[in-house]
Amino acid sequence: MIKISKSGLALTLAASLLQVSLIQGCGKTLAPEKTSQPPAVTAQPNVTPDIANYFNDPAGDPQLPRAALLDLLRQRIKYVFVIFNENHSFDNEYGTLPGVNGIYSNGLRPRCAGDTPGFTQTYTDQSTGLAVTVQPFRLGPDQNSSFMDSVDHSNAGMAAKIDVVNGVPQMDGYAKREYQRFAGSTPTTAREEEGTQFARLVMSHIDCDTIPFFWHWATRFTIFDNIFATEDGPSTPNAVAMISGQIGQTQWVKHPNANPSITVGNNTGALNLPPLASDAQPFYGSQFDTTAVNRQPYGPKEDYGNNDIAMNLTFASLPLTFQGKDLTRVMAGNLNPDLDLPDIQQDIAYIRGLNTKPVNWGWYQEGYGLEATDNDGVASHNSYVSHHNGAQYFGYISNTPAVSASMHGLTDFFTGMANKNLPEGGVFYIRGGFTNLIGEEPVTTNSHTPADEIAAINAAKAGDDDHPGYADRQLSEAMAARAINAIASNPDIWNQCAIIVTYDETDGLYDHVPPRILSYGPNGLPLSRGSRVPLILISPFARTHAVSHVEGDHNSVIETINYIFGLPALASLPDETQALRQGNSSNFNRFAPAGFKQEYLGPNDINSPISESLLSGFDPKRLMGESPPLPASLAKIEDQAVNSFPHYNGNGCKEIGIIPEDVRQGITNSIPGEGHFNPLPGTYPTTSNPDAITF
Repeated sequence: MIKISKSGLALTLAASLLQVSLIQGCGKTLAPEKTSQPPAVTAQPNVTPDIANYFNDPAGDPQLPRAALLDLLRQRIKYVFVIFNENHSFDNEYGTLPGVNGIYSNGLRPRCAGDTPGFTQTYTDQSTGLAVTVQPFRLGPDQNSSFMDSVDHSNAGMAAKIDVVNGVPQMDGYAKREYQRFAGSTPTTAREEEGTQFARLVMSHIDCDTIPFFWHWATRFTIFDNIFATEDGPSTPNAVAMISGQIGQTQWVKHPNANPSITVGNNTGALNLPPLASDAQPFYGSQFDTTAVNRQPYGPKEDYGNNDIAMNLTFASLPLTFQGKDLTRVMAGNLNPDLDLPDIQQDIAYIRGLNTKPVNWGWYQEGYGLEATDNDGVASHNSYVSHHNGAQYFGYISNTPAVSASMHGLTDFFTGMANKNLPEGGVFYIRGGFTNLIGEEPVTTNSHTPADEIAAINAAKAGDDDHPGYADRQLSEAMAARAINAIASNPDIWNQCAIIVTYDETDGLYDHVPPRILSYGPNGLPLSRGSRVPLILISPFARTHAVSHVEGDHNSVIETINYIFGLPALASLPDETQALRQGNSSNFNRFAPAGFKQEYLGPNDINSPISESLLSGFDPKRLMGESPPLPASLAKIEDQAVNSFPHYNGNGCKEIGIIPEDVRQGITNSIPGEGHFNPLPGTYPTTSNPDAITF
């Protein structure tokens, strides 16, 4: 619930924005929103002192031709790092960041609740028959906001949550879906209570008191507020999409009648076919993989049921185009070409013919290899979340030794940075896992948390990839800070780098911005896009204190990499182009609502109004040399702060000098449940633990 103060509120924005006053009584009326399109990039309000000397108002950008901008970018940027986190919606983490299109403001002016899609969620209590409403609310250190349980983010769950009506997502099914998946049609008291608690949890959000490092980077560099998950569903598809721009639509179009049945030894099952819409495990490394040489690891904490393995993926990805002119030679080393290479034969010839320079790359994921936390020099893989390794799903990556050599454990990244032996230039992905490399426990910030509950939290929430359910937010931003500090501490790398901090998908947490529906899957549900995810661009050549509003998804990251390294768009490759044409036919349009055309069954990394690159996050004046590059000190977080928990003692907003939008507007934060809100309904249900801490 929210209450807006009766007095008018003045919202002071940066010089490029308007100063707008809140008209009394929303609906009661707020200042009307203008229908004109906002600029592609706007300034955040209230420039902090540490960046005042570097701030350039985007409204004063020089008129630089796109070709000239790209040429400067290629000259300046030689390293791209992607810190690829897990499962948070944009509104959940940045919905109250001033200047963005968030929960309470469109970035230019305050917005009435009635004009915010899904702001008031409604479901019917099965026991009483009464309507229950839930609205967004903030969690902070007093509510142990550094960790939470995971909500439903399955493809079916997300379809119910975004609730597409006549082609337009209503964003109003979040609380209802969470309640109904537990309460069902014949609820027990315990299940109904659990559903009630999850229906509240899904509408929560946090701010800079919980994740001050992430907010620091978001306000000192450029945050994007219109980037979406590629697929409307869970982690695996979006991990795959980060390097391919799709989740297997090309393979679906090429093989619409593929047989999923498989038997190897005593194991019989059905492979999960593309397009992937579940968290199925990679084929290579599974019980169906008969590879004896160069075998891929599996995650010992993961579910490898015989019906939970993905089919080998065979469409194009960045690691394919990274090979450049060496591609034919490299693919000659593939260990099973009949399985791995048939669908990219035209692509291989085309890429080889371009004669482009190979691009170094690395996928550094915790638990994949030997980690600092392992004993006796033996990789345990205990922290490995195998269904998050998008690269492992492709046979031509996993089963080609010269290519799979670019996959590493997370310790290898930090060792490589410390020893200054990271490859010279390239693209490097950084991912956490089930635990953390520094052996820290989750950050319990409420001193009244019972000891037995702390024990349960410590046993379950020490991951560092930000995934609700097993990870801790402050451990996750600490891992990101260590990675960014390592990059920023090396001038040879910092001076030529772009760091992208982003997420795979939303975990099913509320976000108010309806995604553009680009495709439907064989189950008739929306396939692409998913809801908004955070994305921050950090670079000495980035804008500072800016918000980019360009629309995109993981293809935006791919498109940016293509520009910097001179790579062909995946959507331009012949095998993918052919499938894109074939997908827009009655064979595949039949899975969508009447009149909908499947024009996007494949990658979408060619610049267009619906899928733009991240170029808008770079400052033209900095690229041109008219303004100085941003110093590494703006990206670094002091080691003492990184290693002290909770970060800034739970006063992160004050420390970094940011006043969240709800506080700026005087909105009262009302946590639902009247003192009985439980942020961990799965870990520690109040029905079975009456002494569990509630708020």
